[in-house]
Amino acid sequence: QVQLVESGGGLVQAGGSLRLSCTASGAIFSINTMGWYRQAPGKQRELVATITIVGSTNYADSVKGRFTISRDNAKNTVYLQMNSLKSEDTAVYYCKAERSRWDYYWGQGTQVTVSS
Repeated sequence: QVQLVESGGGLVQAGGSLRLSCTASGAIFSINTMGWYRQAPGKQRELVATITIVGSTNYADSVKGRFTISRDNAKNTVYLQMNSLKSEDTAVYYCKAERSRWDYYWGQGTQVTVSS
């Protein structure tokens, strides 16, 4: 099992910034991709950004240029720096750790609320 603990969510005004962190523990061997997803009320969970163990990144179009994902493999931690936040970024943000498409784990989620 892999445990993921997220932190850094909160309430921020539009245009502000937040930094999310997610630390993995447990059976973390062979974890390749880590990423952030979000789910707004009444909507499906969607990809925000992912990063592989070698640092290749992928972003949703809606966050490109505003959000930056990074990873510290020595600390088993992935970060999401969110700048120029908009009200539509309000959601519960979930961390995901993957060994493969069929072997993955989710964190418990952290609330991000952007007030306009």
